Amino acid sequence: MDNQPQPSGLIRSHETEFAFMYRIVDITAIFVAFFTLSIFFEQGLRKDDLILISSACLVFLVLAESSNLYRSWRTNKLKTQLFQTTVVWLFTYIVMTLVLLAANASNAFQPSLILTWLGVALAGLLLWRIGFRLALNHVRQRGFNTRRAIIIGQTELGIRLAKEIETNNEHGVILDGFYDERGSKREDWEQQYPIKGSLVDALARAKNSEIDYVYIAMPMFANDRISLFLKKFSDTTATTYLVPDFFTYNLLHSRWNQIGSVQTLSVFDTPFSGAASWLKRLEDIVIGSIILLCISPILLVISAGVKLTSPGPVLFKQDRYGLDGRKIKVWKFRSMTTMEQGSDVKQATKNDPRITPFGSFLRRTSLDELPQFFNVLQGTMSIVGPRPHAISHNEEYRQIVDRYMLRHKVKPGITGWAQVNGFRGETDTLEKMEKRVEFDLKYIHDWNIWMDVKIIFLTFFKGFTGSNAY
Repeated sequence: MDNQPQPSGLIRSHETEFAFMYRIVDITAIFVAFFTLSIFFEQGLRKDDLILISSACLVFLVLAESSNLYRSWRTNKLKTQLFQTTVVWLFTYIVMTLVLLAANASNAFQPSLILTWLGVALAGLLLWRIGFRLALNHVRQRGFNTRRAIIIGQTELGIRLAKEIETNNEHGVILDGFYDERGSKREDWEQQYPIKGSLVDALARAKNSEIDYVYIAMPMFANDRISLFLKKFSDTTATTYLVPDFFTYNLLHSRWNQIGSVQTLSVFDTPFSGAASWLKRLEDIVIGSIILLCISPILLVISAGVKLTSPGPVLFKQDRYGLDGRKIKVWKFRSMTTMEQGSDVKQATKNDPRITPFGSFLRRTSLDELPQFFNVLQGTMSIVGPRPHAISHNEEYRQIVDRYMLRHKVKPGITGWAQVNGFRGETDTLEKMEKRVEFDLKYIHDWNIWMDVKIIFLTFFKGFTGSNAY
């Protein structure tokens, strides 16, 4: 009987080693920028200024956490990090401006100071990141802050991991080689990544402190071997990572959860949980309100056009599936002589006789969908998300398109990643629907606030017209 204490089964999650420093430096940059400008504008720091700065720092940290700004940026390009930082600070500035206007407190601050603070604080947030990244790269190129790693298991997953380590040398991780007790039967892999030894050899090197990281890259069905490897390497000081082939399940925003003392992994999840859901809702309310205000004259003109060109109501509601597959009512300008509901809704086609002449123009330009901004303010839709399909189409395609219903892990949108990539309008082939779903799931998987901003921007150039829109 093995008398050694058994592991509890818990998985610890560690923040990146610089995460706390990032937060402190960001707060300092925002504060110092305002303090410096208060001296320049000969105002000095007042009690109201301290309240404003503290609130701005709090809002920035909340938005930064929601957009995952403080994750490890080792494998990402610097420009991506800088862009995301810019978006977070701009949203912080917008929120603070709206709060001041709502509280009728904008007169308490010099407009020129507040506007200059926007640029100076942003410059500080970006410049220190650039300097820190350059310093880290300089240090790692000279062999400092590096770790030596080995991979246990010459599998497809192990080869993939090896290539990632070598490609992203800014990690500061040096791949020492593969160890596998089975021997290689994969000649193409063996030539590029020869097996350096068996498990016994790897253990000996780890016990001699020659190895810092051990990556166990085994398929999930190899439970017994994984357990053996973990037990063996627990007798070393090497940091051991289990790299299971979860990627074969094509995870969708997976995250660790805990029920009591048992940890679970969500395979298919939504990106909008916690603060991220509040950030998404804030984006919808702020941008949606601004857009509705700007397009209100257009809405009046279209309403008159619909009423004057064909008999029937100006608007109509149609059932759609919303968040979590719940039914919602979606608003549209009427573009047809019929207003179909239920289980048999025929998708609009080219030269469809049901479409009115004015309705054809509205559909080609997507202007018939503008009333859905009221759905956005109502909370049943978002500005950006997968386009909602008729319920009959949902029931049809969920049976033949893999992962189709995962589109409903988020609210449907007025525009989306699929639409700005050319997949809007009629989906008259299975391939078109599969591509649309592929782009929708890509959006859910990769979501962040700046991606929404990018899609909204691209919609003005790509999202209103298309050869498949009738």
